[in-house]
Amino acid sequence: MKIGITEIIVICVIALVVLGPEKLPIYAKKLGASLKEVKKVTGDLSKDIRENIVEPLDEASAPLKEAIEPIVSLKEDVNKSIDDVTKSFKSIGKPAKKEEPKPEVIEAEVSEAAVEAETEVLAQTEETETPSLAETYTGRKAPRRSRPTAKTTGRRTHNA
Repeated sequence: MKIGITEIIVICVIALVVLGPEKLPIYAKKLGASLKEVKKVTGDLSKDIRENIVEPLDEASAPLKEAIEPIVSLKEDVNKSIDDVTKSFKSIGKPAKKEEPKPEVIEAEVSEAAVEAETEVLAQTEETETPSLAETYTGRKAPRRSRPTAKTTGRRTHNA
């Protein structure tokens, strides 16, 4: 909070009216001495805080900052890699800005590549079966249950 010249003039006029011209210099000296004392105490207090709290914290935080530097640089590298990958994913399906080969050649290459990829996926899915929950937890295959056969009437009958 800063006090301007107009505020100081108003305070002096009010003090002159309240205290009178005889007592004003005495109280002004006391006010000056008390302000000087407050300034000295706050200076000592801030010096003690700086010596006892701030400097030890700075000394303790210096090794931590050195230990964190590799992690921060690693984070920046990972973020750059992620940005590059996102840019490459966004550019998938968009035409390249450089030379564009003939459309017939591109269609033939794409269709051949799609057929090859599809056959590989089908071959892999036929070779690998997904395990059932029983296999996942026990490690053994569960016996297959046989389905009930349909009778001529189309209804199930229960023997009691």
